[in-house]
Amino acid sequence: MSSLRRPPSRLALSRLALSRLALSRLAFPLAASLIALSLTACGSGDSDGDATAEETTSEEAFEPVTIEHAFGSTEIEERPERVATWGWGSPDAVLALGIVPVAMEALTYGANDEGFMPWQAEAFDELGDTPTALTPGEAPPFEEIAAAAPDVILANYSGITEADYEKLSKIAPTIAYPDQPWSTPWRDVITTVGEVLGESDEAEQVLAGIDAEVAEAAAAHPEFEGRTIAAVAIDPSAFYVYRGADPRVQFLEDLGFTLAPSVDELDTEESTFYYTLSTENVDRLTSDVLLSYAADQARADEIAADPTYRTMEQFADGRVASVVGEDIVSSVSPPTALSLAYSLDTFVDALAEAVPAS
Repeated sequence: MSSLRRPPSRLALSRLALSRLALSRLAFPLAASLIALSLTACGSGDSDGDATAEETTSEEAFEPVTIEHAFGSTEIEERPERVATWGWGSPDAVLALGIVPVAMEALTYGANDEGFMPWQAEAFDELGDTPTALTPGEAPPFEEIAAAAPDVILANYSGITEADYEKLSKIAPTIAYPDQPWSTPWRDVITTVGEVLGESDEAEQVLAGIDAEVAEAAAAHPEFEGRTIAAVAIDPSAFYVYRGADPRVQFLEDLGFTLAPSVDELDTEESTFYYTLSTENVDRLTSDVLLSYAADQARADEIAADPTYRTMEQFADGRVASVVGEDIVSSVSPPTALSLAYSLDTFVDALAEAVPAS
């Protein structure tokens, strides 16, 4: 899956500390369960009370839920134990709730040799298990997913078609995106996964932790407030602009930025989350800050030196924030339940360097 397809703080802490802070939440569901069992045992001295505690299983506590999505609705009647994911974001939400998916899509951009992102690999180590890596592609590998025997399939941030959905639903209850492919708000990915797994409270706590980190970063950089921004990915063959519906942009707004009016004015609506801008019109994409994603520093330097892009006022005035590195780009494209802590400080620093010139 390419970075384009995956649309998309505690600043005093190091990147590793931030990552471990996010991963520490993985232990919450188990810890909460152990505390609850201890309190129940201490509160009753008779055997009937002990029996009642033993009979209060997670299955009995789970309340069936119905999730509405682009292809209808899906009812989850029992707590899923074997979770498969397809797309971006949902595997990290599952991991943040202390569950390792039985199968998840292998990635290529910024991933290790096994097809997993750095923060996912660390979560596997914490949880002591590793999922089956599903072959990536435009369509899900149905046979591989069926072989994993999942209880539920989470594709709530993906590009599956209705035909894909019908095939997946024959394997297990499947959750698709709520409206358009690749445009589910990143927060909704987390809350929906929590609802499906019967862990809504825990999902809200994960989200609250992320929001607190983003809010702290925004508070530390009041200069972000109200500045207009445009986010782009510049390939040798195309100039992509991310639309307001893209979670990348929503994350920038969380930090205080405002989507530049020119983004909407030039919008061709060719996709749900991006559009292509011709090189003849790139100078019309005006903004206080331009955010450019690049796979490595060599590519970032190449873009900055290109005469075509030097016609843009942001490049001419030094108002370009370059987010460099496949892992860093992926971590905010868009952020997930685990990825934001991996690179928030690096990402914010890049933006902070570009704002003064504006």
